[in-house]
Amino acid sequence: MLPDFTTLLIVCPLVFLGGLVDAIAGGGGLITLPGYLLAGVPPHLAIGTNKLSSGMGMCISTVRLYRGGFIDLRLALVPIAAAFAGSLAGARIALMVPAQVFQILLVLCLPVAAVLVMRRRTLSPDSRPMDEGRRRRMLALVGFACGAYDGFYGPGAGTFMLLGFAAAAGLGVRDAAGQMKIVNFSSGIAALATFALAGEVDWILGLIAGAFGIAGHYIGAGLVMKNGSRVVRPIILAVLAVLFLKTAWDSLPR
Repeated sequence: MLPDFTTLLIVCPLVFLGGLVDAIAGGGGLITLPGYLLAGVPPHLAIGTNKLSSGMGMCISTVRLYRGGFIDLRLALVPIAAAFAGSLAGARIALMVPAQVFQILLVLCLPVAAVLVMRRRTLSPDSRPMDEGRRRRMLALVGFACGAYDGFYGPGAGTFMLLGFAAAAGLGVRDAAGQMKIVNFSSGIAALATFALAGEVDWILGLIAGAFGIAGHYIGAGLVMKNGSRVVRPIILAVLAVLFLKTAWDSLPR
C-alpha cells in the first residue's frame, strides 16, 4: 500500500536533511526518526523503516568515501567487529539499567565532547603519526564503546565515533569520517535485519524515503571530501547541541 502524500511530504525532506548531516558528521537519526514519528508512523515501525532509508543513504556515502580514499578496510575490520560486540553488550545492559541514568550521564558528557570539537587538534585535516598497533587498539576501543552506546541509547552514535576516531586514534577528519561511516553502516545493516525479521519495516515508505536519503548522503560525502574540517566542525557542534537539548528534556521529571 502506497503511503499518503502528507506522510511523504513530512518524511522525505527530513530524510534528505538527515542524510546530509549524517554523511558529514553522524547524528542524522536525530532528524530522520522524529520525521517518521511526526508523520504518525508507529514507534517500532518508524525505527525499522528509518534503518532502511538511512542504510540506503549510508551505503552511497560509504562507497563514495571509499572511492575517495578515506576508508582503510584493514583498519576498519577490527572496529566493525568491536562495534558489533559492543552493541550486543549495550542492548543487554539496557534491559537492566533505567535509560534515565544514562541520559543524565550523557548530559554531563556532551559539553566535554563540544570542547573536544573546538580544539583544532581534535579535528585536524591530516592524521597524526601513531604506531599502527596502538591505532588499531584505539579504533577497537572506540568502536566497542560507541557500539555499546548505540545498543543502549543510540542518538549521535556516529558523531561520537567520529570524534573518538579523530581524538583517540589520531585520524584526520576526513579519514575519521570514512572509517566511522563503514563501521556505522555495518551495525545499521544488522539492526535493519533484526527489525525486518520482526516485521517492523514499511518497505514502500522506506524505499521512497531512502531515495531522498541517498541524495543527502551523496551531497554530504562530497562536502566532506572537498571541505574537510571546515564543514565537519560546525555540523558536529550543531548535532551535539540538539542532542544535549533533547536528552536534557527527556531527563526532566514528568
